[in-house]
Amino acid sequence: MMLEVQGGIVLIVVDMQRDFLDASGYVDSAGVDFERLRLIIPNVIKLISIARDNRILIVFTREGHRENMLDCAPSKYARSKRSGAPIGSGSPLGLHLIRGSYGHDLIDEIEPIDNEIIIDKVAYSAFYQTELNHILNNNGINNVLICGVTTEVCVHSTLRSAIDIGYSCWTISDACEAGTEYLHKAAIEMIKSEGGIFGSVITTNEAVKLIQSAQR
Repeated sequence: MMLEVQGGIVLIVVDMQRDFLDASGYVDSAGVDFERLRLIIPNVIKLISIARDNRILIVFTREGHRENMLDCAPSKYARSKRSGAPIGSGSPLGLHLIRGSYGHDLIDEIEPIDNEIIIDKVAYSAFYQTELNHILNNNGINNVLICGVTTEVCVHSTLRSAIDIGYSCWTISDACEAGTEYLHKAAIEMIKSEGGIFGSVITTNEAVKLIQSAQR
């Protein structure tokens, strides 16, 4: 695979939040294997470090809602209730997926520094009704590197939005994870189908080489 890009690059780190990655968080309460999701943390840390060293734009996303939940669609709330972890219900990490709660924030290992960008979103896609596309356009970004959780939901939704807008996209397979191996592999295979219908799939080591070789 030729690892070459033209134009600016962004590393989008999707939803590496305590509610998804810590015990008693939203994902754990819904019966999803949060410890499996945590396996990617070292690779995500590595990507963030390399991006910082090479002055690549980094965007962190967080999924969550207002405390009054007026921005939470009834269908989404109903689905969360069926999962056993209603959005807004209490846990040792605070209220599930509510902005300002301890669980809503990013894990300690992945803390933005300086003026790095955090996109708070109410939907699975980080582009839906946020300023993300505007920020990327203003910074001459053509290429999206994406990592985080979960592969089949927020990573895929953000990826599909980016593809529809016209970005060249690179999903970092060993820096994304799902609650099961089946879901992760299926989501990755969807990306690669039809000659890369949703862009390219690369490893963390390949992403490092791409970042290091990029011209800003």
